[in-house]
Amino acid sequence: MELKQLNSFIKVAELLNFSAAAKALYITQSTLSQQIQQLEQELDVQLFQRNSHSVSLTESGEELLPFALQTLHCADTCKSRMNDLKALLTGTLNIGATHTFSPILTETLLNFMKQYPKVKLNIHYKSMEELMNLLEKNKVDLVLAFKPSQKYRGVESRILFHNHLAAIVNNHHPLASKSTVTLTELEKYDIALPAKGMQARNALEQLIAHYNPPFRVRLELNEVHILLKLIKQSNLVTILSEATIHDEQGIKAIPIEIPGSDMEGCVHLLKNNYHKRSALEFIRLLSDSNAIRNRIRDWFI
Repeated sequence: MELKQLNSFIKVAELLNFSAAAKALYITQSTLSQQIQQLEQELDVQLFQRNSHSVSLTESGEELLPFALQTLHCADTCKSRMNDLKALLTGTLNIGATHTFSPILTETLLNFMKQYPKVKLNIHYKSMEELMNLLEKNKVDLVLAFKPSQKYRGVESRILFHNHLAAIVNNHHPLASKSTVTLTELEKYDIALPAKGMQARNALEQLIAHYNPPFRVRLELNEVHILLKLIKQSNLVTILSEATIHDEQGIKAIPIEIPGSDMEGCVHLLKNNYHKRSALEFIRLLSDSNAIRNRIRDWFI
């Protein structure tokens, strides 16, 4: 059963005249008759009672008509929705992000909502492992996070910017005047670490595996915003990616002098998978944002 057959059936049912229906559909009468005949053969019913003077619907034709109208309406609605999606006039975009990546998203979120007010955004802040699990199950359309140490099968990671693992202190901290800091220097201060499983913590543990510095860890926390508040109000030191404090006032990121402390901010997508236009547009806006451009500029200065 084809839509054009249903369309022809509806037009004949409306006009009860094959010649007039053919003209209205801009097809020949023989083509119209053939389409009706094919529909009747497929359904194994007679849809019209025809004689030399009149055309009328049979009981089967009367029964089919509302369903045919509904089917064409649904098809038109579907086409309109697809066109809207292509134009980003509707739809939903599901984004996964790690907590340490969240500060650089604000600008892009606001720009996207302004440009595409009818596209709903769902933001999921979780650990890298949880986000990759959601991505593999198609529960999120993309994941924004730093490049993980392990590879995830079926996932491609596109680098947005390069970054450093850094010691984060308030502007009045004794370390605030330094341009870089060593692990030995960090041993002198009380440390507040991001919780195990967070990307900055994973990166740090990999880096210090062979050093095993005797850090004075006073606190572990899985909430970045609270962690930064504590840093602003005390002489605690935390260790996060430098990009995590984007647009934060009163604190400073000091790169750690240790090989391999570079961190790459990435967008993670499923390989060989359909990507929503809204997802690609969000990535474009993020790549063009001041937050990302500043990261790229600072890296090459």
